[in-house]
Amino acid sequence: MSYSYDEQMFRQIIMDHYKTPRFKGLVEQPGFVTVHLKNPSCGDDMQVQTQVENGVITEVHHDGSGCSICCASASMMAQLVSGETIEQAQAKKQAFYDMVSGQGIDEELLDEAISLQGVAKLPPRIKCATLGWKAFEQTISKETVEQAEGVTIVTE
Repeated sequence: MSYSYDEQMFRQIIMDHYKTPRFKGLVEQPGFVTVHLKNPSCGDDMQVQTQVENGVITEVHHDGSGCSICCASASMMAQLVSGETIEQAQAKKQAFYDMVSGQGIDEELLDEAISLQGVAKLPPRIKCATLGWKAFEQTISKETVEQAEGVTIVTE
């Protein structure tokens, strides 16, 4: 089985994020929203923690266990949305969902996350790739951010 240069490069990016995840590890500080999600069909288990100040995502952390796609995707997500406004992060989230569902790729918004575009051809793996993103999405919902002023909210 031979792979194209892009496929090989994408595998390397995924494995780099899996082996050396960015923003991994939760913090014990006030003002964070933490959401814990599980994918019972494959065993992926992910927590995402976000802090928002004045509409800007100041910090995103993740921790959990699962397959390389799940863990690498969470790492890429945290790297992509840190420092962005909620609106910018939501646009990136939607672009990621569109890509993994086969609806197009926005390379400018997704940066290294485009390495996960092959997930669109593997429907059972879409849940793996989106688990961290779905947890992140819950951490930045308007209601959650408004409640988190100075306190930590944990949802299961």
